[in-house]
Amino acid sequence: MEPVAEDATEEERKPSFRESVKCKIFLGFTSNLISSGVRESIRFLVEHRMVDVLVTTAGGIEEDLIKCLCPTYMGDFALPGAQLRSKGLNRIGNLLVPNENYCKFEDWVVPVLDQLLVEQTQQGIVWTPSKVIARLGREINHPSSVCYWAQKNGIPIYCPALTDGSLGDMIYFQSFRNPGLVIDIVQDIRGMNNEAVRAGLSKTGIIVLGGGVPKHHICNANMMRNGADFSVFINTAQEFDGSDSGARPDEAISWGKIRGDSDPVKVHCDATIAFPLLVAETFAKRFHN
Repeated sequence: MEPVAEDATEEERKPSFRESVKCKIFLGFTSNLISSGVRESIRFLVEHRMVDVLVTTAGGIEEDLIKCLCPTYMGDFALPGAQLRSKGLNRIGNLLVPNENYCKFEDWVVPVLDQLLVEQTQQGIVWTPSKVIARLGREINHPSSVCYWAQKNGIPIYCPALTDGSLGDMIYFQSFRNPGLVIDIVQDIRGMNNEAVRAGLSKTGIIVLGGGVPKHHICNANMMRNGADFSVFINTAQEFDGSDSGARPDEAISWGKIRGDSDPVKVHCDATIAFPLLVAETFAKRFHN
């Protein structure tokens, strides 16, 4: 049990109260983590309700769905790009994704997008990125999918950059073929920030794999409640270019995104190595025990 905060009330100092306090966990990850082998660890956490809010990029959504439709192949970091291009192969690090995978994804997702437009028009539904992702998770209906388990367990997935990927390409094409679909990001920024603001007496914890939009989106939401109580960053980015991705937790403390009296950690490591070990020694160990 953590030490009692100096500003704690008499009620908050009671052992019974302290044992009752839960922690809302925000998990953020960039798309490459879904592509490169950590998908199974993330899926395990979501399937067993061990995290409460997810934030990712467009690739984190579409790659999860595509892997339900067709495989990704092992390649090599040094394979020549021009040669791969001539063979219809796209490289993600040392992984290869055939163009055919995205064709299958288009065949699957276009009817879903068309149905969203029908429901928007006929039922007045206002779609947001998180609502769209939940619907895609329901439609894919596959137990290996993070999106599937998130919608099944009522865990929201926020993706403020939903159009920055193949899914955005599909939405772009639809805007010509069958125009009219509106995806409202304002509702989602309210929803995301309220996940932190309305945590109430619960603590909030941040786990971020990588950087970019997921890292800042989670940290910024927690600024609305004067900072997260617990924070773990795992990435290889450095702070010397002034990027948020590379920033140490202490920089987030200066903004009020992490509490000043907390003990945040940044692990300078490849998240595909560190995160499965972290899950195995914490969440999974507790689950199996």
